Amino acid sequence: MALATVSACLSACFSTAGLSGGALFDAAASLPSVDAAPNGPDAVELSPASDARDAPASDGRRDANEGLDARHDAALDLAPATDIRRDTGGEVAPATDAEASATVVVSPSQVLATVGQDFVGLSYEKSHLATGLFNGGNANLVGLFGRVGASLLRIGGNSVDHTSWTPGGAGQTSGTVSRPDVDALAAFLRAASWQALYGLNYATSTPAQAADEAAYVATSLGDRLYGFEIGNEPDEYSSNSDEATTFGYADFLTGWESYAAAITTAVPGAVLTGPAAAGNYATWTVPFASAEAARIALLTQHWYRANGEAATSTIDLLLSPIPSLLTEIDALVMATSAAKIAGGIRFAETNSFYNGGAPGISDAFGSALWVLDYAFTQAEHGSAGINLHSGGEGTGYTPIADSGSSVVEARPEYYGVAMFALATPGQVVQTQVDLPDQPSSPLRAHAVLADDGTTRIVLIDVDRTLALDVTVELARLATSAQAISLRGPSLDATSGVTLGGTSIAVDGSATPLATSLPVSGSTVVVDLSPASAVLLEVR
Repeated sequence: MALATVSACLSACFSTAGLSGGALFDAAASLPSVDAAPNGPDAVELSPASDARDAPASDGRRDANEGLDARHDAALDLAPATDIRRDTGGEVAPATDAEASATVVVSPSQVLATVGQDFVGLSYEKSHLATGLFNGGNANLVGLFGRVGASLLRIGGNSVDHTSWTPGGAGQTSGTVSRPDVDALAAFLRAASWQALYGLNYATSTPAQAADEAAYVATSLGDRLYGFEIGNEPDEYSSNSDEATTFGYADFLTGWESYAAAITTAVPGAVLTGPAAAGNYATWTVPFASAEAARIALLTQHWYRANGEAATSTIDLLLSPIPSLLTEIDALVMATSAAKIAGGIRFAETNSFYNGGAPGISDAFGSALWVLDYAFTQAEHGSAGINLHSGGEGTGYTPIADSGSSVVEARPEYYGVAMFALATPGQVVQTQVDLPDQPSSPLRAHAVLADDGTTRIVLIDVDRTLALDVTVELARLATSAQAISLRGPSLDATSGVTLGGTSIAVDGSATPLATSLPVSGSTVVVDLSPASAVLLEVR
């Protein structure tokens, strides 16, 4: 079952409605022209969006340090510029001695996947429902969620198995979820135009209690409910004291089926997902896909790069290739195909490093480049989507920092999500990178064909010092090319990140700058700064 997506192009550049890819680049025939400074693009105000990253946890493995919608059709009045690497929205980028030439070939006939607006979603600990963050009146959060488009909010995490359903409670009480909490979530989802994947307690609840909660959630959320998840990371129950030390896959399957039966009796037609395993995909998730193919609409798995508490969990590690991830995605895609699971495989909880992230790394600019490349990698290998675990204002991972019921700021990782949202939806196609004399290429390239025929190319340079002159070769003649950059002071910087030369405000509003680039036949040349990314739209 595919997630609900928003069709057509979205309007109003980075307005509170959000902003999708093509809109950002459309020249404003309807707007008066604005004189641009020499070699400087004209600014267009883009609307806010929404998202954050929550997470208290019990065993620490998924303990997130507590923690762009109408994106495509907005009018821009663009001034010509010659060098996107030097053009930083009014500031001159420092020159660099290290430089190399690269070629990226885009092959539009080789379609790898179709990506919807809902591909990148967010995941929060269920305990966040008690903070008051999710409510229809939280304009800042609604704006930030809207910035990245109508997607899927997963409510779960370690706290799901330690949150009791207390239907008659007053709400906003730690350790419990009550009707007012669910109603507030429903109001938020309607305001943000998102859906929820709602987690139910498995380890410390009963099938009857879970069914009663599910019935109320289904009524309150209505069409804002995507489905239910039963438990969280059951493959770790035996090690985190949620179950006996002998608890294994067979025990979970028996219990899960009892919960599933009770839930579907209370909510006929309820959409179920699972198993939400922490790891162990070959011994838990693959067999679960086969065993429960008739009951689930979406297979779910969790993934993190490494342990955030390890000294080896560095930005360089985060930005390095991960062959084992590709093997895992491919195996899970095959499992969903064999079992004919309509929704495919979604990595419903994921981020940089587990245990809440690595301080100064998961919250640094390098995470923006990582998440941009990571999302495309997941899509290119057949994943149905990802949900970035979120929440809190600590020094670990979260796209959106929050404190209690308030949004604090959009973190660097959010900027990477925002650029992905600008590049999609559409068909992801094959690219080939040629970077001679570089033993390990720092250039990542991804391309998307939009429904209107435009091609969007994302180029990422993960090297700290090497600038790249990139020639992009298309399979057709180009008539125009425009670009938006993603930059930070350094890979390690935790502030000063910009998208199109501007920051994203606490409500998701921004004024990104786009740059027009010359085209020659079927090629476009871009100067890419070290440790930066650029989004091209070629018509």
